[in-house]
Amino acid sequence: MIQFEKKDKIAYITLNRPDKFNSINKPTALAFQEALDDCHHDNAVRCVIISGVGRAFCAGQDLGEIVDPNGPPLDEIVGQHYNPIIMKIRNMPKPVIAAINGVAAGAGANIGLACDIVVAKHSATFLQAFSKIGLIPDSGGTYTLPRLVGQARASALMMLAEKVSAQDAEKIGMIYKAIPDEAFEETVEKMATKLANMPTIGLAQTKKLLNISYSNDLEAQLVAENEAQNIAGVTDDYAEGVKAFLEKRKPTFYGK
Repeated sequence: MIQFEKKDKIAYITLNRPDKFNSINKPTALAFQEALDDCHHDNAVRCVIISGVGRAFCAGQDLGEIVDPNGPPLDEIVGQHYNPIIMKIRNMPKPVIAAINGVAAGAGANIGLACDIVVAKHSATFLQAFSKIGLIPDSGGTYTLPRLVGQARASALMMLAEKVSAQDAEKIGMIYKAIPDEAFEETVEKMATKLANMPTIGLAQTKKLLNISYSNDLEAQLVAENEAQNIAGVTDDYAEGVKAFLEKRKPTFYGK
């Protein structure tokens, strides 16, 4: 279902159904949620990487489960499997990297796009596949994608179900960066290591502010920034950052 490991302040959640292009069924969704909860509450984890085994990141929902007469209904699949995954990623008080190693389609694409930093192999592709089977983009797709690429482009990608290469995804602002395949793992590891050694509370407050910025007006956002700055400003990491700056040395942050 998934591989889950922790090493050097980084947690690795890796979808592991390569024979099914890492499509998600109920056991996989629940294991995914459990791993995200673990990362949330483990203070030793300061960055999370989500990726997939094999040629795909995630092909979305396992359609075999949908047509199974004993399988869960769509309402359960969306409401109890995917929606909690998206909310757990967005509410994670530490950065989450989506390392898109291959095909990211349907809910798989939207899970990736919900992460804080999205990087993809040059060979990877993105596809809003829902319209091909008469469904609507779920897993936050209708919320996230228009904010990344604009409504006109998002609408076309969702209705036409056109495949987007990693390079084009970077060009239109869908993802942060497309990376040559041969340098992908090393680049992701370096990025995660950097994030895991940064001031975690400050990053968490930044993420919280980005989440609420979609519904706040400017005045409310300024108030929220003031509150968040006061939280960050009493951390040990802030004190260390200022001290290191004055002493002209590299700071050592502990996420406290």
